[in-house]
Amino acid sequence: MKVQCHHCGQIIVIQGLGRKPFDMPVTKVYDALRFCQSVPATAEKLGCSRAYIYKVLKANGLTPADVIKGLATKSNTLLNIEG
Repeated sequence: MKVQCHHCGQIIVIQGLGRKPFDMPVTKVYDALRFCQSVPATAEKLGCSRAYIYKVLKANGLTPADVIKGLATKSNTLLNIEG
């Protein structure tokens, strides 16, 4: 990111602003959700937001209810894992 200095007017390049991506594998979210049995408890255990839990599950075609009830299993096709 480039910003202009308020004092001298020179353009300064700044790196490292913003949040780093939080890339957590779906298997870790799946296991934690099966253990905790609720999205808020899972988010607290993993140190992320509830929205992130929903996002990871949705990206893999899962819902929290299906995981908690055991309707979704850890199969190679469901979790997009190369076998």
